[in-house]
Amino acid sequence: MPAIGLGTWQTFDVGDRANERTPLKEVLSQFVELGGRVIDSSPMYGKSESVAGDLAAELGVREKLFIATKVWTSGREAGIEQMTASMQRLRAQPIDLMQVHNLVDVETHLETLRRWKKAGRIRYLGVTHYRVDAFDELAALIQSEALDFVQLNYSIMTPAAEERLLPIAAANKTAVLVNRPFDGAAWFARTRGKPLPSWVGDFDCVSWAQFALKYILSNPAVTCAIPATSKPGHLMDNMRAGYGRLPDADTRQRMRAYASKL
Repeated sequence: MPAIGLGTWQTFDVGDRANERTPLKEVLSQFVELGGRVIDSSPMYGKSESVAGDLAAELGVREKLFIATKVWTSGREAGIEQMTASMQRLRAQPIDLMQVHNLVDVETHLETLRRWKKAGRIRYLGVTHYRVDAFDELAALIQSEALDFVQLNYSIMTPAAEERLLPIAAANKTAVLVNRPFDGAAWFARTRGKPLPSWVGDFDCVSWAQFALKYILSNPAVTCAIPATSKPGHLMDNMRAGYGRLPDADTRQRMRAYASKL
């Protein structure tokens, strides 16, 4: 699985007008051309599933994508109805990865997902959250359930997952998708107008986005980071973080120390 994926929160929640969809079509086209596969969405994200499904069909790239989405509701029947609708919007059956979004009614949905995986309606199952205060529950689920994936927040500004959760995922052979790799826009607010340190060339880094992403990807427990963007230039920058050298353990410490002083 390629190390840089594509999130769709907010960015793909647009209407039908060409001026709204054309940049996203270019983003998705370039993403695939550069070897990207993982695209992550949710019914929580407004029209994002429909837009992603439409654009993938228009570009003829559906079979090249690893489609991940989520169930975000309470109750067995409501979950089944929502996941079926997601399949239709994304034009994907089976769904590559179905995740319980933010652990909402997690036990109920995991029961359904295990049946669906056995029946071939999904390929993999997982759970997600975006807050550090959910890490204890995520850790417990990784250890008690047969999870294929866990999606969690992790960044150079919010590295708490390194302490316990990422080691638990690695020990249980649970793949890790990383959301909020830039802490929303906070990373760029912190780094705007500031020069990169001269030593970033040691790990083939040329931008602050790559600095943040390469820090994440250099943790061996991480499978894929999923930054969201609606801008082709930002997509190109993000994707380049998946190429070249990654920082070693000593350099990672140096990066953390440098980032804390910005």
